[in-house]
Amino acid sequence: MGISDLAFLIINFIKTLKATTMLVKNNKSSIVFFIKSIWVDIAAIITYALVIGTLDHNTILREIAIPLPITSIMGTIVGLLLAFRTAQSYDRWWEARKVWGEIVNDSRTLIRQTKQFLPDSDSELKEFAQRQVIWCFALSESLRKIPFSKRVGSYLEQHYIKANNVPAELLNRHADQLALVTKKFGLNDNKQVQIDTTIARLNDAMGKCERIKNTVFPKSYSLLIHFLIYLLTSILPFGLEDSFPAIEIVLTIVISSTFIAVEKTAIIMQDPFENSPTDIPMTALCTVIENNIKEICSDTVIPAIQTDSYYYIN
Repeated sequence: MGISDLAFLIINFIKTLKATTMLVKNNKSSIVFFIKSIWVDIAAIITYALVIGTLDHNTILREIAIPLPITSIMGTIVGLLLAFRTAQSYDRWWEARKVWGEIVNDSRTLIRQTKQFLPDSDSELKEFAQRQVIWCFALSESLRKIPFSKRVGSYLEQHYIKANNVPAELLNRHADQLALVTKKFGLNDNKQVQIDTTIARLNDAMGKCERIKNTVFPKSYSLLIHFLIYLLTSILPFGLEDSFPAIEIVLTIVISSTFIAVEKTAIIMQDPFENSPTDIPMTALCTVIENNIKEICSDTVIPAIQTDSYYYIN
């Protein structure tokens, strides 16, 4: 592997590391999660490098020599595939984060519109606000495919809500209530359309999250990259300079481990709704939404959540 190829790999790894740092910021559990996900591969690489590196200088294996251009070409191919894979994975993660940013904004907008257009109805405002908060938590729990929390379950039971898609049903309840208050308060068409448009945007955001959740990376693509990394690891000791055994072993470990770390980072980022420490911080965002809605409804300052919990899952 030439200097330019190694430099390309290092630059790509640094970019990926920056992305990973944003994912795991202020969250020690995510660092532990990442280490646990790669330690088996790293242990295998270290074992292979030590065994082959030793045999390569003391047995007939020293006669095996793979031309450096072959190793360089293989390393370049793997590096390019990993760069492409990492970029795609980060795009998915970032799209999911942007969608939840839209949910935060539209949740605030919905309650602000309800408060302004229905100024004499605290009960109607409270009902919209409570349902919107439950919708946010229900959506996050549905995307993670975990049982509904006690709070969400209690609300669903209290309001007799049973559906395969609970978040969608909650938005339907928003629309039903909007139709009722339109008649009750004589809401003009312009105001009704504005509120309905906000509900429609929330529905669109939910659909985007479901699309990201249900669209998976081709398994064959992941297997191909993983196979190529191990193929490169297998030939690497025979393509490096044999004059310094220790350096050969260290380079084999470092280069192969870097590839594995980049690959695992891409795998982690490609699924932002898997209830892992590197998820989109949906629970924390839901809490932010709840605090904002309470402030809008009560016109009082609500204490902000702790910064550390922003990136914590449950």
